[in-house]
Amino acid sequence: MRLVLATRNAHKVREFARLLEGADVEVIALPDEAPTPEETGETFAENALIKARSAHAATGEAAFADDSGVGAEALGWRPGVYSARYAGLDASGEDNLARFEAEVPAGTPLRYTCVIALVDADGREQLFEGTCDGVMAPSRSGKRGFGYDPIFALPDGRTMADLADAEKDAISHRGRAAAQLRDWLAVSAG
Repeated sequence: MRLVLATRNAHKVREFARLLEGADVEVIALPDEAPTPEETGETFAENALIKARSAHAATGEAAFADDSGVGAEALGWRPGVYSARYAGLDASGEDNLARFEAEVPAGTPLRYTCVIALVDADGREQLFEGTCDGVMAPSRSGKRGFGYDPIFALPDGRTMADLADAEKDAISHRGRAAAQLRDWLAVSAG
């Protein structure tokens, strides 16, 4: 089965292909001619559905998308859906991370959330949600990962950016949501 991932980001396509291993699916990138809709939702689920619906409408194939972000208890669980543009619309990942570091004290509870929306070939929709809890690290650590990973500390003190792919996939918000999708695909195919 082919699944269109609502992105042209080759890294993300490879990541989801790895996360969905064993589900007998081929993850393909959004074709160049397909539109990329504006993410106007107020929740991760709304944004993921906007992208998955658009990819399905453009290709006629089963499509999925994810939306994810980080929240800090000290900020009322923000930035949430605004994680990618926390420091402004044109902000870089470094800008977002720097603002977050300036506003969130070390030891503050953090939560990563990911929602994956699937629109199957017949237009039926499913949502899968994964979370991962941690705390604000006292300083950046690790060379892997991206976004907020260098400051997202786990109970053992390592950050998400310190973890190898297999370790991160097993506990991360995206890994947990993808595992639910993988299980659902396996059941629906059987």
